[in-house]
Amino acid sequence: MKMKSVTARNDRLLQLKELAKVLAGSIDSCNDPKALPPLAKQYRETIREIEEIEGANNHGDEVSDILGERAADGKPGAVRKDRA
Repeated sequence: MKMKSVTARNDRLLQLKELAKVLAGSIDSCNDPKALPPLAKQYRETIREIEEIEGANNHGDEVSDILGERAADGKPGAVRKDRA
């Protein structure tokens, strides 16, 4: 599917999945060593965003649930360092 067609659908997840395919193809056919690192970085960021949208980072365990709730509330996820 062409990126222009995907963009017209206004579906963020679909756009990201198509972008991941385009990036993967560009990585596979890349012959320029200087072009590969930015392509790989963008590919990783795209995959990360897809996983965030699909909820792949929340595996349903108790700690992930708590951290997810804290993030939704705008609270930091770090554990207190000084607990005396």
